[in-house]
Amino acid sequence: MANRFGAEPILKSLRVPLALTRMGLVAEQILRRFWPFFTVAMLVLAVLMLGLQDLAPVELVWGGGVLSLLALIVTFALGIRRFHWPGRDAALARLDATLPGRPIQALLDQQAIGAGDAASAAVWRAHQNRMAARAAGARPAKPDLRIARRDPFALRYVALLALTVALIFGSIWRVGSVGDMAPGSAEAASGPSWEGWIEPPRYTGKPTIYLGDVEGDVLDIVQGSRITLRFYGDIGALTLAETVSGRIGELPSASDPAQDFRVVQDGELRIDGPGGQTWQVAVIPDAAPEVAVSGAAEAEAMGQMSLPFTATDDYGVVAGEARIALDLATVDRRHGLAADPDPRDEVTVPLPMPIAGDRRDFTETLIEDFSKHPWANLPVTFTLEVEDAAGQSRRAETYAATLPARRFFDPLAAAVIEQRRDLLWARANAPRVAQMLRAISHQPDDIFRSETAYLRLRVILRRLETMTEYGLKAAQQEELAEALWNLAILLEEGDLSDALERLRRAQERLSEAMRNGASDQEIAELMQELRRATDDYIRQLSRQAQNGEQQNGADQPNSGQDPNSMQMTQNDLQRMMDRIQELMEQGRMAEAQQALEELQQLMENMRVTQGQGQGGQSEGQQAMEGLAETLREQQGLSDQAFRDLQEQFNPNAQSGESQGNQGRNGGMGRGQTHDGPGGRGQGEGQSQSGENNQAGEGEPSEESLAERQRQLRQELNRQQGNLPGAGSPQGDAARDALDRAGRAMDGAEDSLRNNDLADAIDQQSEAMEALRDGMRALGEMMAEQQQQSQPGQGSVEGSERARNRDPLGRNAGSNGSIGTDENLLQGEDVYRRARELLDEIRRRSGDSDRPDVERNYLERLLDRF
Repeated sequence: MANRFGAEPILKSLRVPLALTRMGLVAEQILRRFWPFFTVAMLVLAVLMLGLQDLAPVELVWGGGVLSLLALIVTFALGIRRFHWPGRDAALARLDATLPGRPIQALLDQQAIGAGDAASAAVWRAHQNRMAARAAGARPAKPDLRIARRDPFALRYVALLALTVALIFGSIWRVGSVGDMAPGSAEAASGPSWEGWIEPPRYTGKPTIYLGDVEGDVLDIVQGSRITLRFYGDIGALTLAETVSGRIGELPSASDPAQDFRVVQDGELRIDGPGGQTWQVAVIPDAAPEVAVSGAAEAEAMGQMSLPFTATDDYGVVAGEARIALDLATVDRRHGLAADPDPRDEVTVPLPMPIAGDRRDFTETLIEDFSKHPWANLPVTFTLEVEDAAGQSRRAETYAATLPARRFFDPLAAAVIEQRRDLLWARANAPRVAQMLRAISHQPDDIFRSETAYLRLRVILRRLETMTEYGLKAAQQEELAEALWNLAILLEEGDLSDALERLRRAQERLSEAMRNGASDQEIAELMQELRRATDDYIRQLSRQAQNGEQQNGADQPNSGQDPNSMQMTQNDLQRMMDRIQELMEQGRMAEAQQALEELQQLMENMRVTQGQGQGGQSEGQQAMEGLAETLREQQGLSDQAFRDLQEQFNPNAQSGESQGNQGRNGGMGRGQTHDGPGGRGQGEGQSQSGENNQAGEGEPSEESLAERQRQLRQELNRQQGNLPGAGSPQGDAARDALDRAGRAMDGAEDSLRNNDLADAIDQQSEAMEALRDGMRALGEMMAEQQQQSQPGQGSVEGSERARNRDPLGRNAGSNGSIGTDENLLQGEDVYRRARELLDEIRRRSGDSDRPDVERNYLERLLDRF
């Protein structure tokens, strides 16, 4: 309620600021409504003062005079029509908006409740006094005289400039020369005429059509198109009749020179009069977009959900979202899920849209991580909805599935995650969760491998019981859930520094995953973790052997080797792990479990001796071979990108060449397998099935170049972490070079995702050059280390054996004969071994560093087989 009478004394003291503010509002209205009038007036006055009318024909002068007069009248009339005289209330509101807390409006308010209460009335009066003091310091509000949005082409400044030039170089007396002119006898116009345009909506990408160029009497027009018509000649000579706009109510005159309307329905468009025409209009409707789930929702090994979907629209999808809701009817309501769940809003995530390319028909994948969400691994429903540029939207059919999330294979970690889920399901489960956690931690010696994990659990348990006693709040519920999640991660991944313990943990997790029926992707990730742990363990054994020899002294002979022991190289270990993964991919879990147990026993009983560890290779040699393999694969990606770039400009010419080039120069990318000492290719390539391992035989890889570039960058990161020589000048130089290579690979990945193949090729060239620099620095470091040490006879013999191998990796036969006494298949699967040999031949034939004689020989082998 307003209290104007009580505020009048204050308002009287604001008369000057209020009056100035009101004048500013008047100036705003005049400038905003009459700037077209002022612009036309300044232009006309400038032309007259410069005397341009004396140089033009009299007919043109009078025609321009009439147009100028009409423009002045129209702009003035529009200004008068739109002008609103600002009142006192508007000035008060503008002035009040400049003050903090709007004190003037507070002074005009009246106490609504508590007027009869003395204390409340006293508080109100204090508030009024504070607002009055604040209002007393009011200053006039500055008017907003900016009209740039209304005059985007700055026509007012053009007119002002013309008038300024006229004032300097013209004369005001020249204006009167117009009155001395008599109207001429301009020829009348040849007759009435018309023009018209059809403008489809911008989002359709269709061009504007000039109506006069349309042949025939049928128009197919996109729904929502704008038709603009202009009639020239005598008013009324041409008229418009149409039934396509669907307009009702007050309509403009059919004889107006300017007609403008939008097409919303089928109908007739007719121009009556001389030169008129009639068209039958057929509207092309704008269909609503479509979206559907195109594949099953799956989770990666670390818990990221991927949900593929397909969206279509006749002119392109602009946005979309996915809503995820709990499917309570299908939840197994037992144990901690028996209680009524706490209310939770459905999850809404935006759908990914293609950054570049056509959005009329595309397939994308929604990737989100819901591992920490209360509904993780519970039944949910997915509802996808997309929208087009016309504002039309459509939902897909509800897709029901289990919300994919991270799975925990450690039994204790899985138990902690289950209690976390129950706690997030309902706060009423807090006493039950506390009881279960207390039971889990009753005898910690037989369950917990880490004292840190046990202490964390006890702290969480005490906090849970305390908070439950005083009433568990929502914020406390989330805090405890986060603590339980961190505890489960610690139990699952461990906080282990010993290489052997990490190896045992990787083997246990893989074994647990096989028993629990994990997905292929999860098993592949755990298999890669086992490979890394194995490499770390062997590296530690090699270092211990070197340190032991240095402590014993160079003059003491090496301890004799046990004649009953079995010698194994790292290649043998890699082949064992490849065999385990192959058995898992074939579903032969029992045999894979037995092979894993054999591998575990071998690793625990392994002893590395100097000159034999790592299969006769030092840590630097392993790093060198790994970088060489990365360089070859980077060269292959660059070649593929170059072929794609050629095909963009001349696809027909490159079709045959691309088939012949596939699989060469490392073109297989991450899909190929190598039996090199580092075994670095198996981590990515062996996760595919046996058929996919034939990617080098001409079939294109399913992975995009950008994804393969990202995987190669990750492999380079792993190699950087294992690079020897830290602290030495050559080692630091090698690391700097690999940093440059990594940055170039990141740039190449971004360019590939943006379909900028030319820039990607440049970035890949920089990455290869940096890799070569790193390998050069690493080689210098290895050469320096070799000069400082005394190589044993075993290493010399190993190098001699390596030189005597043929291109297929076989030892030369006895007595100088070509061939070998070794069994080529060695008891392995014939077809798998043959496929590996073909892949190796292709890889070596594409190695440009090899001699031409050897490459020609390998190419003849490929042609034959």
